This record gives sequence, C-alpha cells and structure tokens, in this order.
Amino acid sequence: MRRSRMALAVASAFPLALTWAAPVLAQTTDGVPVKELGVVTITGGQPTSLPTQIPTTIEGVTREQIEHSINATDSEDALKYLPSLLVRKRYIGDYNHAVLSTRASGTGNPARSMVFADGILLSNYLGNGPTNAPRWMLVTPEEIERVDVLYGPFSAAYAGNSVGAVVDYVTRMPTQFEAHGKVSVQHQPFDLYSTSASYGGKQASASVGNKNGDWSWFLNFSKTDSEGQPLTFPTRLAAAGTPGSAGTPVTGAVAGSNRSNQPWYLLGTATQYRTQQDHIKAKFAYDVTPTVRAAYTFGWWHNESEGRPTSYLRDAGGNAVYSGNVNIDGRSFTLVPTDFNVSNEELTHFMHGLSVKSHTQGVFDWEVAASRYDYHQDTLRAATVALPAALNGGAGRIVNGKGTGWTTLAAKGTWRPDGLQGTHIVDFGLQRDSYQLRSIENTTANWISGSVGARNQAFQGDTELIGLWAQDTWKIASRWKAVLGARAERWSASHGQTANASTVLGHPERSENYLSPKAAVAYQAGAQWVLKASTGRAVRMPTVSELYQGGISGSGVLVNNDPNLKPEKSWTTELTAERDLAGWGGEGLLRLTAFFERTRDALYSQTNVLVTPNVTNVQNVDAIRTKGLEVSYQAANVFVRGLDIGSSLTWTDSKITKNDKFPASVGKWQPRIPAWR
Repeated sequence: MRRSRMALAVASAFPLALTWAAPVLAQTTDGVPVKELGVVTITGGQPTSLPTQIPTTIEGVTREQIEHSINATDSEDALKYLPSLLVRKRYIGDYNHAVLSTRASGTGNPARSMVFADGILLSNYLGNGPTNAPRWMLVTPEEIERVDVLYGPFSAAYAGNSVGAVVDYVTRMPTQFEAHGKVSVQHQPFDLYSTSASYGGKQASASVGNKNGDWSWFLNFSKTDSEGQPLTFPTRLAAAGTPGSAGTPVTGAVAGSNRSNQPWYLLGTATQYRTQQDHIKAKFAYDVTPTVRAAYTFGWWHNESEGRPTSYLRDAGGNAVYSGNVNIDGRSFTLVPTDFNVSNEELTHFMHGLSVKSHTQGVFDWEVAASRYDYHQDTLRAATVALPAALNGGAGRIVNGKGTGWTTLAAKGTWRPDGLQGTHIVDFGLQRDSYQLRSIENTTANWISGSVGARNQAFQGDTELIGLWAQDTWKIASRWKAVLGARAERWSASHGQTANASTVLGHPERSENYLSPKAAVAYQAGAQWVLKASTGRAVRMPTVSELYQGGISGSGVLVNNDPNLKPEKSWTTELTAERDLAGWGGEGLLRLTAFFERTRDALYSQTNVLVTPNVTNVQNVDAIRTKGLEVSYQAANVFVRGLDIGSSLTWTDSKITKNDKFPASVGKWQPRIPAWR
C-alpha cells in the first residue's frame, strides 16, 4: 500500500477538514499515532513508554521510511532528519559518545532527554556527559517498527529529563513467519593535520520470527566491526615551551591555533578506536486474552575496543617519539606517557524488560512493566607507561564498573468514562526508577592482562525517583481540546562514597519532593489550520556521578564534586500553528513552532571563581534563557506519486543570564546550542 504512513499521518492531523482520516487510522493494526485537534492518540497494543494522549509536538519515522529514505547503520540514525535533533555519533559503532542534542540542550547534556525502546529505558542517567549516552546499541535499525519523538516536558507521564525530548522506539513483532538478513560495508577517507588514511567497517545482521497461535517471537543477531577516525589530538601551547636547546630535537609537530586563537602544536592522534560489537535481542509475546498481552524482551550486548594513538613527532633517526623531553622549533616540552594513551575495553551488558498490557479500547485499560539494565562486565584497561613499550605490557590502571545499572517499575492506567470519543480521557500512573553506580580504579603491573593492585580511586552511589502522575484530556467543544496534568516526585540519593588510595568519604542521604504542572490547549481554527499552546515545568535531578564522582585531597577534603547539587528546574512553553497543504502539490503538513525555556540551577561543569583556589566541577548555573523558532515541512506524493519530502529549519537563541560563580559567562551562549540547524 504505497499510500504512505506519512500521507496518513498528515491527513490525520486535520480530522475536521478530512473526516475520513481519523476513522481509517483508528482501524489500523500497527498502532500508528492518530492526531485530533492537535492531541495525538496512541492506539497500538505494543509495549511503549507513551501515554495514550500526547499534548505536545510529535514527529515520527516509520519502518517504511527508514527502509526507503534513511541509510541507517545504527538505531540513532533513524533520528537524523527529524527537526532540531542531533545525535553526536562520531563513527559507525560509536558506543560511548553518541549524545542526543535537542532544541535547548547541547551534546554535553544527555540527561535532558529520554530514550525508550518498547517501554524500556535506554537513557543512561548515571551521569551527564558524553560517556553517558543512551544505550542505542540495544536496538538495531532492522527491528524498528517506528520511532516517535515528543518535544518538551508537556506530558505528565515523564520525569524532568523529558525537558528536551522523549524518543520512543517500538520494535516489530511478526504476524507470520519472517526472516531477514543484511550485510553492509563502510569506507571513510580521512585527511586532517598529518593523518591521511582510510577507515572502514562492516556489519552483518539476521533476524527471524513467527506467530504461532497466541505466541509470537522475534530473534535478532548483529555484529559490527569498525575502525573510527582519530578523535582527539595531543597538543602543547607554544607559549608553554621553554626557549632553548634542551630536549630531543623532533620534527613533525603541526602548528596551529586553538579555539582561543592561541598558537599551539598538534603532536599526534589519540582516542582512535577499533571496535567489535555483538548484539542479541530476543522478544516473546503471549496473548493471554484477545485484549491482554504479556511481553518479555532480552538484550545482550558485548563490546571489545582498542584505543591506539599515533605520534607525528620524529627524531633525527626518523623514529616516532612518544615521551620524554622534546624540542620543537627551539622550545622544550615534556611529554608524559598518557599524552598518547593506549587502552583496551571490554563490556558486556544485559537488558531485561517485562510488561503486561490490556488493550480493550473500552472504559479502562492498564499496563504494568518492569525493566533492568545491568553492567555485567565493564572493564577499561589503560597503560601508564609510554609507547612503544606499552604495546607489550607494563604498568597501568584498571577501571571496573561491574554492579552498575538501573531498574524501572511502572503501573499506569487509562480511564475513558465516555469511551474513545468521550469528553474526558484520563491517563495516570505510578513509577519508580532507581540507579546504581559502582566504579573503582586500581593499579596493575600489566595493563594488558595483569590482576588488580592497590586502589587509586573509587566512587559509588544510588539515586531513586518515585513519580505519581495524572493528566486529563478534555474535549471542551467540537473545535477545542485541552490536556491538564501534574506530576509529583520524590527523589532521594543514598550510599554515596568518594575514595582515593587511602581514604573513603561517605555522603549523607538526601530526599526532596517536587510538583510539576502541565497544560496544553488546541484549537481547530479552520479547515486547514490547528493552533496549539503548551506549557510545563520539568525538574531534572542530579545524576549519581554529578553528585559523587570527584576526589579527596591529601588532607581528606572532598574536591571536584558537590553532593549537595540542586536539581535543574525549567519552565518550557511552545506555541504551534499547523497547516494542511493538501492540494498544494502533495499531501503535506507545514508546522511553525515558537519555543521558550527558562532554566534555574542548570547543571554544568565550570570554574567557581568565588573560592581560592578556583575549583572546576559540576555546579549550578543560576539562570539560562532560551527562545527559538522551528519550521517543519513533511509531505508525501509531492507533484509526482512516490516523492516524499521532509525538511526543517530551527533558529535558537540560548543565553546565560545569571551565573554568580562564573560572572564572565553571563550574556554568553549556552554551550553547544547552535543558532541555526
């Protein structure tokens, strides 16, 4: 049926003008979202994080669109053409830096968005940095049925991390026997500074599934072998060198300027990974009754990576130089072994998800769900001796994250006192999310295969968030609909510890309560126009590592972290106008959205200049103000049948308006928020 899902979704946005659209969609069996009066209704029976009524801007991509118009090598590639979104994926198979950026959140803020797959939380709220990217690798492009993105914290069903966006993947379950296979190769030329090389990779995947009576199952296997380009470059400021003839004379350093326009030398490459990943996904579903389904999902992911650097520096004999005192252009510098870091990493993670969901579409529906993400093995081995000897072993360090993970529990219901088309539809739920972070770094005599030695440092802690929420979708009149909701939360932090080689410092427990109201209203202004306004409060709690990952001074004083951080508190508002462009050369939807956000106590790593000596760590920034405009055009069968077009343009102005601990930042842009995208 080449009447594409984009065309159906576009038509369903205006049920008053196109009265056939909503009934057609309501009868679809694949759970495509239905839009009426600006509020999206979720009709599918698959496990999902979405409430049945969505009052905010929503964009989506279907399996058909991924197969026909998106070259997706990883699950995050499905998002690449959606408005205002950017996933900072550095190379195919990037497993620890693929951070999601949204309208008012940069690529250093993964804790300001939420990612789910079949209702299972993939976002990593153990920290808020590049290494805490969502666990994208637990979903492969081949199994995606659809992915929906909700913009802003306007649904009470989600915690304050939804302030940026919510990404919800629904993966496929077969209705008959099916089997699939895919093989792909990648090739990437790379030429920068003194590196000129080609990097590549290959991927293979296979899946099989069937439905036998009340049972359905789906198995997916995938393997990735990739080599990424260099990601960082060791440098030295020219002014930091000591004039004179001391040190080994070397050539090959690349002269340049840093982002502050200071002259520096680039000495080589670092953080270049060879990555091998294996992934297994198993899903089982059982129809307990025609309207109740139980589902279980198991995910296994294994990653082995090698980080290998290259030095540009050469001595008089043409040998690569990695350490010691060197002389560049008449200035001497000291290279330490970790300038050219060598590392091996081995990770094995497990994911479990269990849900039971009713799908009567009658007066009452319910769902209970639980999930667990477990760092079964999470080991980094790195050398502390210099190359080239480090390739054969030698002293190093081992970082072990075993015991880390998170657990979610949820129960939710939908009450329709007057049926699907009634005046009121009430969604409500109770959730509990808990996070455990365990990290210890030890010395080792042989970084490649040696056993652990003395402790260098360690940190650990737990956080818990309990949320009770409800929202009422109220059809005020034939052309008016409102969604009113609130979310009450109790957050706690416990078992916090920070340690160095000889001292363990415990942190007191904390608990706090917050209430986040939400409201939205939509109006069918005409046959082709829908107007919407939404507002909501979001409270983004500190992550475990923001609270406890730091150090202890020689005198036993805590440094570089603050266990008393305040949560971020944001008020976000958006105003939207949508127009049906049917008859304008295709079946299209044009959307214009103005968005505004005011955030207090934003969490950023910065330097506190109010104390002596200055301290750089995660701190609360007093106030940030963001405003912007987003234009989106999605259309099917544009002028000719089969030509679909999707495009967007976003302008953002995001400034720091108050920051007592670092006054020089006031009036500057919020980090990593582009003006245009």
